[in-house]
Amino acid sequence: MTATTHTSRTPRSRQIVTAARELLEQDGLEGLSMRRVAERVGIRASSLYKHLPDKRALEAALISDGLAEWADLAEQAARANDNALDAVAQTYRSFAQQHPHLYRLMTERALPRDALAPGVEARAARVMIDAAGGDANLARALWAFAHGMAILELNQRFPPDADLDAAWRRGLEALREDAS
Repeated sequence: MTATTHTSRTPRSRQIVTAARELLEQDGLEGLSMRRVAERVGIRASSLYKHLPDKRALEAALISDGLAEWADLAEQAARANDNALDAVAQTYRSFAQQHPHLYRLMTERALPRDALAPGVEARAARVMIDAAGGDANLARALWAFAHGMAILELNQRFPPDADLDAAWRRGLEALREDAS
């Protein structure tokens, strides 16, 4: 994770966010409660509020970290691949598959922009825009495609015999054609 997401956090608040991430990854959003986070950290639930004002702030910290983590991975993939658009989309898919509960927290509700780490949303968007050759509208189409495919895959909405790798390839091919 980048320093961007941690600059204003105390060591204890970092510990709290780490514990929350572990619970989220293990049990999903349903298993994420301030009481359980406090137990994992070894403090009383009321003590959490000295470090984070409420659960919304905790979730915003998790989302900020998730956006920064994804941006780190996507930037690396784009630099290492001749086809940045495909590399970024594959990174998006892999991130969603490896962190389904965090991914859902990041994408299934309104984004708490006012509570995110400064610049983290713009950085994550910049990766998509750069992969789309600077075309913000194509980047939005790429994101919509990648999100739709990722969430349908996570929710097991495709038939068991569907070739999802082929569907990803075909969708990205169409986006690349539009970029030409």
